[in-house]
Amino acid sequence: MARRPLPRILTSGGASITRGREVVRTAADSATDVLHPLITVTRGLRKLAAAGRAKWAATPKERRGPTLFLTAVCLLAVALMPYGPLLALITVMAAAAWKGRERPVEKTGPDEAEAERLRALYEALVPFFSVPEDPSPLFSHGGAWSAAFSDFTFDDDGRLTRLRIAYPAYFPDGEPASRARIEQLLHAKSGRGREYLFEWDEEGNQLLMRVLPALPTSIVAQRFVTVPGETVLGFTDAEAVQRTVPVRDGDGSRDAPPVVWRTGPRSTEPHLLAVGQPGSGTSTLLRSVALQALQHSGDVLVVEGCGTGEYACLVGRDGVLGVECGPDGALAALEWAARETERRLAAAHRARTAGEPAPADVRRPLWILLDRPSVLRDLAAADGRTDPQELLQVPLRHGRAAHVTVVVAEQFDTVDTLGEPVRAHTRARVTLGPATPGQLAAVLGTPPHTTPPPHVPPGRGYVRLGTGPVLRLQVPATPDPYDEATVEPHRQAVLSLLPNRRPPSPSMAPAPSMAPAPAPSPAPTTSPSTSPDPSPAPLPPAEAPRAAEAAEALRAAENVTSG
Repeated sequence: MARRPLPRILTSGGASITRGREVVRTAADSATDVLHPLITVTRGLRKLAAAGRAKWAATPKERRGPTLFLTAVCLLAVALMPYGPLLALITVMAAAAWKGRERPVEKTGPDEAEAERLRALYEALVPFFSVPEDPSPLFSHGGAWSAAFSDFTFDDDGRLTRLRIAYPAYFPDGEPASRARIEQLLHAKSGRGREYLFEWDEEGNQLLMRVLPALPTSIVAQRFVTVPGETVLGFTDAEAVQRTVPVRDGDGSRDAPPVVWRTGPRSTEPHLLAVGQPGSGTSTLLRSVALQALQHSGDVLVVEGCGTGEYACLVGRDGVLGVECGPDGALAALEWAARETERRLAAAHRARTAGEPAPADVRRPLWILLDRPSVLRDLAAADGRTDPQELLQVPLRHGRAAHVTVVVAEQFDTVDTLGEPVRAHTRARVTLGPATPGQLAAVLGTPPHTTPPPHVPPGRGYVRLGTGPVLRLQVPATPDPYDEATVEPHRQAVLSLLPNRRPPSPSMAPAPSMAPAPAPSPAPTTSPSTSPDPSPAPLPPAEAPRAAEAAEALRAAENVTSG
C-alpha cells in the first residue's frame, strides 16, 4: 500500500515556528525594556505594602488606635496642603522606585562546584581525623562537611584561598609528623603552586589555612631608617612583625615591615649563616649587609671563596679593609681577623680593669663576610694548608664582646662541609631559593609554617633569628653594579650607597688610620683578579698583644660570654 504524504504544515512549518518564537521573544524583551520603570515601581509598591503590613502586625494592639489616628491626621494635613496630594504621590512613587530597584545578588554560600570541592576535601581528611572508637565522629564518609568547615573563601578560578577546619580533640596536633601529613594533603587538594600558611589552634582544636600573597620584589637597596647595631635583612608579612620602615618602592614610597637583625655586645644572635641555591641571592644578601654596615661607620672585611668578583665594587672604598678571593689572601685575612679579635678583647679587658670605657677602636664594629668557605676549604686541603674555617673560631666565640660580627654564606649542597664552630655560633639563619622542607628544617632548626613554593624570585626565602619564629623573607635587590645584566635603576641605587674610594697612596706602606685593627703578620691585600683598583690600601700591621695578656683577655671573654 502506498504511503500518504504528510501534511505540508508538518513538513515545512518548522522554520515558520522558529521565526515565530524569535519574534515573540524579541517582542517580550522590548516590552520589558519599555515597561521596566512600571515594573520597578510595582515591585517597590509591593515591598512597601509588605513592610507596612509587617509593621502593623508588630505593633501592639493597645497602640494601634493611636497609630491609626495619627496616620489619619497626617493624611488629612497632606490633603489640605497646596499641591499636597501631588507631592505625596511623587514621594510614594520615588520611594517605590528606590525600593524596587534591582540589587546585585549577594552570594551567601558556595555554589555547586565549590561545594563539591569542599566535599572532596572533607572525604580526604576522614582517615586522618576519625577513629573507629569515636561514637559520633566529626569526620565520617558521607558526613556533612558543613559541621567541620567554616570561614572558607574561593578565588576566581574556584580554588580555596581560606579555610577553617575544626578537628576532633584526640588528633595529635602537637606532633610535627601528624601536622605535616595534614598540611601536605591540604596543599595537594587545594592547588599547588601557591604558598599556604597553616595556623594551628591547639587549644580550640582548629586549623586555619590561607593563601599568602607574594612578597614584593620591587624594593631595591637604599638607606633604611635604622640605628647602629641594626641591619635590615629583608622584608616580610605585615602581621609577622610589629615594626615598619619607610622605603622607596618604584616611583613612590610606603611603609614596609622589615626583618631587623640586631648585632653587638647585647645581641643573642651576633653571627649569621645564609644558605641558598646557586643564583638564589646569597651574594645579594651579603652586599646588602656590607652596605648597611658601611652606612653606620663599620669596618668590612670580605673573603670570597668562589672568586667570581661579586664584591669588586667594594674594593678600595672607605671602611672596606680588604676583599680577598684567593686561598693565600683568605688565610692571611682570617688570621688577621682572629688576632684583631684577641687585640680588641685585651684592650677591652684592660679598660674594664682600669674602670674606663673601652677604646673607640674597640667599639668600632668589624664585619667579616665569608662567601662559600667550602671552596676555600677544598683549595686549602689540596695545598695541605689549614682550613680557613678554623681561623673563625676566635671571632665566632668572642666576637660579640669584641664588636666583631661574622656572616657566612654557603650553598645547600655543600652545607655539610661547614665546621662545628660555624654551626654552633651562627644563631641567625637565612635560607634563600627553592628548598625542601627537610633542608629548611636542617638549617633553620624547625620547618616553616608555610608550604615552600617550587619557584621563587632571587632573594626570596626564610629567616629565623635565634629561637624566634620562622618568617618569610625577601631581600632587597642589591645586584653587582659591575654586572652587565644589572638594570640601570638597580645599578644606580647600589652605586649611590657605596662610600668614596680611598686615594691611592704613593707607596704600599699602610696608614695606621685606615683601620683600628693591628696585626703582626703581613696584612691581606686584595686579589688582582677581583679588584678594579690596582693599588688598594692593605690592612695596617701593628704590634700584637703579648701572649699572656691575650690569654687573660680570652679567659675574661669566656666569662662574659657564659654570663
